[in-house]
Amino acid sequence: MDIKEIQSLIKFVAKSGASEVKLEMEDLKITIRTVSSSSSSPETTIVQQIPVPQAQSAPPAAQAPAAQAPETNKADSGSKSDDSKYITIKSPIIGTFYRKPSPDKPPFVEVGTTVSQGDVLCVIEAMKLFNDIESEVSGKIVKVLVEDSSPVEFDQPLFLVDPS
Repeated sequence: MDIKEIQSLIKFVAKSGASEVKLEMEDLKITIRTVSSSSSSPETTIVQQIPVPQAQSAPPAAQAPAAQAPETNKADSGSKSDDSKYITIKSPIIGTFYRKPSPDKPPFVEVGTTVSQGDVLCVIEAMKLFNDIESEVSGKIVKVLVEDSSPVEFDQPLFLVDPS
């Protein structure tokens, strides 16, 4: 699906008056939510999720796995030894990290929250697209490593999860 088709879909949804439309294709999932504001034109948000391919020799950077085993660093071995039993969930993209779906809603997860594979942990905004970051492991959130509304880099650790 190219950008012109997405723009046409956004215009169609805005004219139809629908509050939310979900479109799932083989390699793309788009959710368009319209939010009425004080202005006459509705605000449209697109959430795009890119699935992680299971068997691919060199995945593109935007499709890197979100959960990986923590790396050991010799210079920081004191704090890493405590965290070695945890799984680090890392940012698959560059953008702005948000713990909540919107400012007036509660955070997706807190420290101590038990999560399952596929649960949404946070949202990362990149180029006005809000990307749901889902857990690829089941376990308990031990630590949130990033402050809300702060910028994150590709492969930056976001959460520590205890898989036991």
